[in-house]
Amino acid sequence: MGVFVFLPLVLPLTAWPVARLAEQHLHPRTATRLLTGVAAVMAVCSTVCLGLLMVVGTAQLPGNPLPDGWSDPEVREAVPYDEVVGRAAIPALCVVALACARTLWRHGRTRRRAHRALAGLPRTEVAVLPDATPYAYALPGGRRDRIVVTTALLDRLEPAERRALFAHERAHLAARHHRHLLAVQLAARANPFLRPLRTAVAYTAERWADEDAAQKVGSRRTVARAIGRAALVSRAAPPAAFVGFAGFAAPGPVPRRVAALLGPAPLGRRWPSVFTTVGLAAWGAAAGTAVSAMSSANSAVTMIFILHAATPL
Repeated sequence: MGVFVFLPLVLPLTAWPVARLAEQHLHPRTATRLLTGVAAVMAVCSTVCLGLLMVVGTAQLPGNPLPDGWSDPEVREAVPYDEVVGRAAIPALCVVALACARTLWRHGRTRRRAHRALAGLPRTEVAVLPDATPYAYALPGGRRDRIVVTTALLDRLEPAERRALFAHERAHLAARHHRHLLAVQLAARANPFLRPLRTAVAYTAERWADEDAAQKVGSRRTVARAIGRAALVSRAAPPAAFVGFAGFAAPGPVPRRVAALLGPAPLGRRWPSVFTTVGLAAWGAAAGTAVSAMSSANSAVTMIFILHAATPL
């Protein structure tokens, strides 16, 4: 394996250029799917890399339950600087596992609390909360997906802007944006180099819903006006930190979303040409993802054969 075993840990750096360019030049739907896929694959690959390194480090610890052959010099030679990186991978993998488990637990707890808060309301698609804080968000799961909005926000929007709000939230639910958001959250926990992709997906998912809402209501200016008005009156986020849920006026820079809606509609081309700046960055990120996946697979297969050969019958 050699130094190639470390590639999945640093290859997420190749996705940084495409994160910013995808926000600006790709259709939000394409950007969201592309960045989510890249983040998920690279996070899995880096975790596999840590797992391989942990096997080497754990096998050298005295009193470990692993076969004695796994601490054979041939196994240790498969990983450069095995004495250092092998032991360092043990706490690193534990931190990744705990961080991902905590994110999933918080997401599930927040969703359950949100559904319990709506228990006394009619089981309609739109749940209106008598709250003085203006906010709205899409709540998936439970017996049915629901749109949660407060009376404070509805009172500040015109009828056309309310239709834009509901179309925006329905777009979030229809495209299952909460899954994209949760996936990049977990990816960022698995590898900190993937955090820019988490921020980018949070923005592109909102832009995706903006464009779908504009098509639904037939007016990009109406959606832009609704987003701007909601951002002005929403001085605070919802009381609970809805991890992985999609709101109306956040996250993402609202002025950029409004400016995008006031401009021409983005092209629906699925993949950019390699002869453009964004195309070059996208193909570079795709190449980095492919190399990361192949490196992880090659390292895993090689390590399995080495461990199998070193395991006494």
